[in-house]
Amino acid sequence: MTVLHENLTGLDVSRETTERLQHLDVLLRKWTPKINLISKNSVNESWSRHILDSAQVFEVNLMDVDKWVDIGSGGGFPGLVVAILSKELRPDLKVVMIESDQRKCAFLRSVLRETGVKADVITARIEEVESQKADVLSARALADLTTLLGFAEHHLAPSGHCVFLKGASWEKEIADAEKTWKFTYSQRKSITDPNAVVLTIGAPTHV
Repeated sequence: MTVLHENLTGLDVSRETTERLQHLDVLLRKWTPKINLISKNSVNESWSRHILDSAQVFEVNLMDVDKWVDIGSGGGFPGLVVAILSKELRPDLKVVMIESDQRKCAFLRSVLRETGVKADVITARIEEVESQKADVLSARALADLTTLLGFAEHHLAPSGHCVFLKGASWEKEIADAEKTWKFTYSQRKSITDPNAVVLTIGAPTHV
């Protein structure tokens, strides 16, 4: 086993997993000029800004987790990274990505096909998809926390939890969300941005 590239949040993975993530990076750079998967300013930092950043969600406790649903997957962050890591670390984990943009879904499916990774891609708006009963629900750069918790109410299993990557305004987002939702949470500092956090949130209920 080797440690993946520059400090992949302490996860030990094989060379094959490393190569799959590197292939994702290659395809991301190839497709982005055509369909704007990530900002052009971040293309040259795609490994740290997007892949490493996404990989840290996989540190959550995966005991009793059978289904991971990523909403608003876009260019595959964190959904594709979770799917690639789970192929080796949790091969029995079912990964589902929900994305409304057909071109981005074509990218997601292309990466899965070329890396030999299994995951489901649903092309639809998040709120229009039937409840997924997810054990873990993830999102990155999708919406404010109040909106995300509305999606969680619909798609999260009662015993499940959310893993959301949030930026410097995370404390304000928590305060705003608490006006509408009742929930428990914990946070840990992001490995890629000292002002950002990874939020782990229990199933929300209306205040």
